[in-house]
Amino acid sequence: MNKTAVIILSDPKSGSEESLGRVFNALVTAYDAKQRGHDITVLFQGTGTRWSGLITSPDHPVNGLYEAVKDKIAGVSSGCADVFGARETARDHGFKLISECAVPGTSGLPSIVRLLADGYNVVTF
Repeated sequence: MNKTAVIILSDPKSGSEESLGRVFNALVTAYDAKQRGHDITVLFQGTGTRWSGLITSPDHPVNGLYEAVKDKIAGVSSGCADVFGARETARDHGFKLISECAVPGTSGLPSIVRLLADGYNVVTF
């Protein structure tokens, strides 16, 4: 079975269409994998943690895709959410804060190494 981890790094604060295009294509990838019955997981990391307060809004352009794959979203990086000011927003919108990789000076991050060890192909947007 194909196993894919989609990591969203794009920054919605950049104000560019590229950032929206990247989150859109990340969620399309997750949707496609889900429809094909593949093992798929989605993580928001870096400035991508800021999407948690936007895509949950019904009037956001990618909300439909978000709703279609939200059961495949593992969560947001705890440490990144701290650094980029998204912790409260992520938590308030129901996103899990992932802290499995204990990095000194942070509240923890997702482990990309674990995903690779578990046989996931990692795709970043």
